[in-house]
Amino acid sequence: MCRLIGYLGNPIQLDELLYKQEHSLYKQSYNPLELKSGAVCADGFGVGWYDKAGKPFIYRNTNPLWNDPNLEELSNYVQSTCTVGYARLAGIGEALDISNCQPFRSGKLLFVHNGEILNFQQTLYRPIRESLSDATYQLIKGMTDSEHIFALLVETWQSSPDSTLLSALRGTLQKLTKLASEYNTSFSTNLIVSDGQAVAAIRYAYRTQAPTLYWSCDAVKHPNQVIVASERLSNQNWTAFPEQSMLFVQAESLQPTITLLEKFA
Repeated sequence: MCRLIGYLGNPIQLDELLYKQEHSLYKQSYNPLELKSGAVCADGFGVGWYDKAGKPFIYRNTNPLWNDPNLEELSNYVQSTCTVGYARLAGIGEALDISNCQPFRSGKLLFVHNGEILNFQQTLYRPIRESLSDATYQLIKGMTDSEHIFALLVETWQSSPDSTLLSALRGTLQKLTKLASEYNTSFSTNLIVSDGQAVAAIRYAYRTQAPTLYWSCDAVKHPNQVIVASERLSNQNWTAFPEQSMLFVQAESLQPTITLLEKFA
């Protein structure tokens, strides 16, 4: 399965997350320690960040993360207060194509996902698409279950003027669980999503076990940063997400809150 990372805090260069940590995303791509399946994440990667004006940018490639010198150059130059990253392990039958690489973006939202919908093409591929508006349907460029989950989130976010990031995420999980129950399948969905001013991260699964997810805060009373990752970046100050839980943190306070999620079926 894929490896994820998310950051919110004081401005840092991308290489602090991607390369310089003891067990950075770069190292996780070729030496993951907690993959449920597969050996390496060699099927592409991506990184997303926000500039000072809050505009999101993405850089993606179908090469392995360790085989792209351009990213290392870029990460030494780009500085941001909010970043998401991803190293891909493709599912069975998924094409090695840039459209299938994360992060996915819509408006100010950046999204990365680790997990799978079991037998996606035979179960929820069409039901998810049929639940979308024309505008959201047109956002989908690839074939992955990850992008379709993101489309569900965008649909939920945009369908109600009163939606918040948290309510949209809860609504997305509820819809996904309902569909999985109706079509007799299971799914795991670890995800990190941001609008540039807040980060939400979820560890959730239905009829299966979710992959690992951890978070770290550099200080309790006056934090400067919060990091979420599929695997601990070091041996210090990392906390495992409970099953069926969500972390939410806002840039103005950097005080993460952990909420246990109800089971939606």
